[in-house]
Amino acid sequence: MKTPANMNASRRAFLQRASALSVAGVAMPWALNLASLGEAAAATASDYKALVCVFLYGGNDYGNTLIPYDQSNYNAYNGLRPTMAYTRTALASTILTPSTALANGRQYALAPELAPLLPLFDAGQMAVLLNVGTLIQPTTKTQYLAKTVPLPPKLFSHNDQQSVWQSSAPEGATSGWGGRMGDLFQAGNGSATFTCINVSGNAVYLSGNTAVQYQMSTSGSVPLKALTTPLFGSANCSAALQSVITQSRSHLMESELTRVTKRSIDASAMLTSNLVPSSSITTPFPTSNNLGDQLKMVARMIASANALGAKRQVFFVSMGGFDTHDGLTTVHPGLLTSVANALAAFQAATQELGVANQVTTFTTSDFGRTLSGNNDGSDHGWGSMHFILGGAVNGRRFFGAPPVVADNGPDDVGQGRLLPTTSVDQYAATLGKWFGVSSADLLTVLPNLQNYDVGARNLGFV
Repeated sequence: MKTPANMNASRRAFLQRASALSVAGVAMPWALNLASLGEAAAATASDYKALVCVFLYGGNDYGNTLIPYDQSNYNAYNGLRPTMAYTRTALASTILTPSTALANGRQYALAPELAPLLPLFDAGQMAVLLNVGTLIQPTTKTQYLAKTVPLPPKLFSHNDQQSVWQSSAPEGATSGWGGRMGDLFQAGNGSATFTCINVSGNAVYLSGNTAVQYQMSTSGSVPLKALTTPLFGSANCSAALQSVITQSRSHLMESELTRVTKRSIDASAMLTSNLVPSSSITTPFPTSNNLGDQLKMVARMIASANALGAKRQVFFVSMGGFDTHDGLTTVHPGLLTSVANALAAFQAATQELGVANQVTTFTTSDFGRTLSGNNDGSDHGWGSMHFILGGAVNGRRFFGAPPVVADNGPDDVGQGRLLPTTSVDQYAATLGKWFGVSSADLLTVLPNLQNYDVGARNLGFV
């Protein structure tokens, strides 16, 4: 009996998604959203560009990351968190002086622990995006309170907001906007496997509809030890094992498993042969800093891009610990120190490699936190602020709207929980446009972007 054409198409789609799931290595719903497998035109590129997503898991406290410095707004900030506020004197050495001053005398300072980023801002290699977060469409406080517009699902939930940030959908999403950008460019890379690269485990952000994330450690590929070290002390045993786990199978699921296994083995061998050694990058990275270790591996991968035939790459690194319900003043400064030292070293490494203009690094997080403290911590919020770094960045500038510093003010929904004035989709679209994604394809990559006027889709920070 002949197999109908639509059944063949469904099977191919299932196998593509099954492959992505097998690489992810985590349980996901079997109710797969096959409708999301829309085709987009493949994009080509003759130059090299990389996007590096730095995810701060737990919800970074925006209030003690970028602090109001002008006297009136500092007073409001200090009044809302009297036991957790930085003193104004402590902020004097990290005041940000933008090339275009903010209206009404508004000023901001970096947390003192972020001092390594100040030279980057001053040199025009870093920009600050204000009050960005998950949205379906532009939303006012009146609309939010009246529930007259669609809102992101399960606001203030870690798992769901992490997923919405990374994929535009709640937990259970099967592709993210980084991976969907990878879908467009993987055909133009020498090895599609090295299009989307995760150095911190697994994240839906890097899963595409066809592109799969290549997971590696801070040391390199994660090989199958029984193949790299003689099994039971016998090279013949290792060879026999490789033959068994990569040979063709007639059963669909077995065949797909062996295909993915072979791809992993081949990719590991290719990377081992072409990855530049750590010693080839002389920029000092911070010690005892896992984020720095991850970013150094990203730098090594970028240095190896030509040997791997890569023209477009999307990277994901991350750091946890930002769920600061308590101990904000003791925990958060150390986290920011690690972030600042890692980002500053990575930016210096891109300059050493001569690719600073071709690499754009940006921070993301579950959500911001409440400006009103809960004694010695802050609770789950919504909007936040983020940094964008790179030689192509229109730096030394603020983008987005500075929020009013208040509890239940015009820009927040209570406790200083910011209602975003800039959406993740606008943030991502600006990055995607620089990366080379067409305006038409951005609407496929970012489904909520259609709800924003064309002129508001590119924020202009890069």
